[in-house]
Amino acid sequence: MKAMILAAGRGTRMRPLTDHTPKPLLEVGGEALIVHQIRRLRDAGIGELVINHAHLGARIEQALGDGSAHGVQIRYSPEGPGQALETGGGIQRALPLLGAAPFLVVNGDIWCDLDYRRLCLDAQDLAEIVLVDNPPHHPAGDFALRAGRARLDGGPRLTFAGIGLYRPQLFADCAPGAFPLAPLLRGAMAAGRCGGLHHTGIWFDIGTPERLQALDGMLRKP
Repeated sequence: MKAMILAAGRGTRMRPLTDHTPKPLLEVGGEALIVHQIRRLRDAGIGELVINHAHLGARIEQALGDGSAHGVQIRYSPEGPGQALETGGGIQRALPLLGAAPFLVVNGDIWCDLDYRRLCLDAQDLAEIVLVDNPPHHPAGDFALRAGRARLDGGPRLTFAGIGLYRPQLFADCAPGAFPLAPLLRGAMAAGRCGGLHHTGIWFDIGTPERLQALDGMLRKP
């Protein structure tokens, strides 16, 4: 299996930290946030990675190179400064690098202790997404989960973790350009073709300097 790390976001809420450093290269626990992601993917047996980038993307390529220093192979899907394609558009653009088999996608601005080997697509599904308990900054959640199926309605509602396993066919009808992922997931749910996994472990969405500091403090504890 291949995996994609989404690293094209501007990180506006993290300014001024992200004015000169792309958000995935911000350090927590003594190393870049994206390196934590790479290590967890590698430890799950995923050695071929694709990383998209836009804001200060050259810095990401300079820092990570071909991935050999971390025991993986990295290929890049550049979108250009100021040209970020949103989540869906970024994945769609990278499809030629990801191939015809299902692939894992993780947001570059999260930290999660999930074992990625737990994800598994049912034969008829286009996607399986990871859901977590609603954090204080997102109390309403995103989707419901019942009997391993992600659903649009009902409850209790949980928060999309920014982690999913997708078939390329999920993007079959998408034209190139910028577009979000959420409408595609909603369509798959409406068709009964989206599984869900409730992760009850540690999950951080690094959306503010305060959350970055909280994660750093957790990782530095003996």
